[in-house]
Amino acid sequence: MTERQNRKARPARKVGAAGNGRTGTQRAAGRNATGPGDARPGDASLSGADPRLARFGRMAKEPVGRRGAGAGAGTGSNAGTGAKTGAIAIADLRARFRAAMGQKRGWLRHWQECYEFALPQRNGASEQPGASGGASGGASGGAKKFDRVFDATAPDAVEQLAASLMAEITPPTGGWFTFEPGGNVADADRDILTARLARAASILQGHFDRSNFAVEMHQAFLDLVTAGTACLRLEADDFLSPSAFRFGAVPLRELAFEERSDGRMDAVFRKLSLSRDEIARQWPDATLPDRDRDAGENPKRYAVVEAVLPDPGISGGYQLCVFFEDGGQVSGDVGDADGVLHRDRFDVSPYIAFRWMKAPGEVYGRSPVMKALPDIKTANKVVELVLKNASIAVTGIWQADDDGVLNPATIRLVPGCIIPKAVGSAGLTPLDAPGRFDVSDLVLSDLRDRIRRSLLADRLGQSDQPGMTATEVLERASENARLLGATYGRLQAELLYPLIRRAIHILVRRGELPDMPLDGDVVQLRHSAPLAQLPKRVQAGQAMDWLSRIATLGPEALGEVDMPQMVRWLADQFGVPDHLLRPVLPPVEPSLEAGVLEDAV
Repeated sequence: MTERQNRKARPARKVGAAGNGRTGTQRAAGRNATGPGDARPGDASLSGADPRLARFGRMAKEPVGRRGAGAGAGTGSNAGTGAKTGAIAIADLRARFRAAMGQKRGWLRHWQECYEFALPQRNGASEQPGASGGASGGASGGAKKFDRVFDATAPDAVEQLAASLMAEITPPTGGWFTFEPGGNVADADRDILTARLARAASILQGHFDRSNFAVEMHQAFLDLVTAGTACLRLEADDFLSPSAFRFGAVPLRELAFEERSDGRMDAVFRKLSLSRDEIARQWPDATLPDRDRDAGENPKRYAVVEAVLPDPGISGGYQLCVFFEDGGQVSGDVGDADGVLHRDRFDVSPYIAFRWMKAPGEVYGRSPVMKALPDIKTANKVVELVLKNASIAVTGIWQADDDGVLNPATIRLVPGCIIPKAVGSAGLTPLDAPGRFDVSDLVLSDLRDRIRRSLLADRLGQSDQPGMTATEVLERASENARLLGATYGRLQAELLYPLIRRAIHILVRRGELPDMPLDGDVVQLRHSAPLAQLPKRVQAGQAMDWLSRIATLGPEALGEVDMPQMVRWLADQFGVPDHLLRPVLPPVEPSLEAGVLEDAV
């Protein structure tokens, strides 16, 4: 369901904040017309010195979660605040789609091998019948996927790495993001704004917890580790669902991307195989003739392309265009003359594409499985040869004299069988193998160690094993932060920030959150997952080591340390809640203290 359909399904209600009769579009127009040095009368009560806070002044005053607070943002066509711009021509869209598919074609064989040997149960690159589209429609479900896999080291390491990324970056238990006042918020407003932002983070986390986020995010991490590129789709669910979010991990076989000059991969083409009824359910306003209805158990399916591209107009946002791949000549006059089924727009793209790492000049990412693929294929072949050698060792290779009595074709080598032979003949004699295959153990051990190191299976495992000291745990945590530093930075920019921005946009449209500009000036997004806390814990460990060394110098050295400040700093580094610490008393002014002493005398 698109955002326009979701808006039509919900009951009509008056938009705008309480006490403000302007619509969301009018407020947005007022923001656009107001320069950095202008302040509107409605925001004059904000005590901040920076006028840019005027557009977020209501955040510190309106109760978060009340219907109508911020609900006016995005009341236009499917995204709302910006004026509509000219639609991208369908001829240009098809040309860009063909170019994107041609660029993707060189990766298909590589992805196929990565999935085949490292994640065969989720082959997101192969063109399987009925694998794409809104309905299954195919017979590929339940098929055996491990027929060519003889060594399970890589599939096991891929699942461990995906699970570790899930636990370290977006843990299902929650608490992996917070909102803080930005640097341009006045001190007088920080306390009120902090409380409102904490409430907003709680509402947002609740929708994540009640949705299918954990399931689909894990599938996306599996694609990321295996193919180096993954895509998550975040749609607004209907009002009858417990959560406002509906997630879906989109396989790479359905997608083709374009990359902007600034590195953002937000131009998405998704190729679907849909029947007529599925098209009508997904886009109710699509033009389809009555004579082309589905019939029978195997309805006719059409190649449909869903394009979500950045809007080239000044209003920003994204244009949505759904069209037939072959130009609308699928069945006569299906769709418009140019094959366009549906047009719409988004303020924030529902597709969130992210990569493990990226080589210069390439659009798609490269994965740790690609780096370990030679070792994975070699280990797989060695285990296959070992199993063949083991079958020879168990059953053996035999030879017999052709004396007209012994027929080798009728012999079964099973326990307890009696094999007749002529008197004086040699009968069956075993044939010795020309060599031994014991070296395979050494080769396999080395290969499996390299596979686990490449997929970080021995680095991101349990760090508090028995016998490890606190220093060893911190050193291992520091090593993990160093190994995943570049990848974590890319995931922050391509996954976490777009994900939170899209989620906030959905809740703003539903009226559950006010409009929150994640610009760093007013509202700042903080990632508080375990992986983000590793540098702080390493710094805390270094400070504790320094404190232990200071203690050896005697009480005078310890007297130079401000212990209350040290305790509060360590609490902040380890994420200890503030309510567990004693409140800080305000300092007493010297003049007041002198007056109290005089009164006492």
